[in-house]
Amino acid sequence: MDAKHAKQLSKELSRALRHTPDLYGVKLDREGWVPVNSLLAGMQRLPRWRHITQADIEQVVSFFNKQRYEIAGNQIRALYGHSVPIRIEKDSATPPPILFHGTSQYYAQSILQSGLQPMGRQYVHLSEDIETATNVGLRKGKDLAIFRIDTAKATTEDIRFYYGNDTTWLADSIPPQFISLISR
Repeated sequence: MDAKHAKQLSKELSRALRHTPDLYGVKLDREGWVPVNSLLAGMQRLPRWRHITQADIEQVVSFFNKQRYEIAGNQIRALYGHSVPIRIEKDSATPPPILFHGTSQYYAQSILQSGLQPMGRQYVHLSEDIETATNVGLRKGKDLAIFRIDTAKATTEDIRFYYGNDTTWLADSIPPQFISLISR
């Protein structure tokens, strides 16, 4: 499978596992898992994906550096980014002492006043490095704002963090006292 096709399939997996599983006839369990064969059958109902195989799905899961999905046995799930109404429970973990968040400059003042909220997602997404935060923020527009999150201090105040993948961490919300604007 070429990179373009893999990216398209990854986006389709995202819709199915993070946003609209009901459109594919699948039901996520409380941890976000769904049988791979159920997902495959649901996706094959769409003309565009009629010929995909389980091997194609497995290839996409392993194709990208940024781990978005996980397969265990005959189950698959998205690791983060869910907007489905059920809450995918995560175990809290100890993050690096500093994390970053990139977004549009348009939101900077609100974030500095009210903190980071998950908005339409289940968790706030944070990056381990400025480069990743920049790439994420640029999706929101060219006027970039990068925030530094003092997770070492936040964890002493019972703010919980969750591991997303190698470069992504999650939180329920981040109060403003742990956030500083480092770049505009």
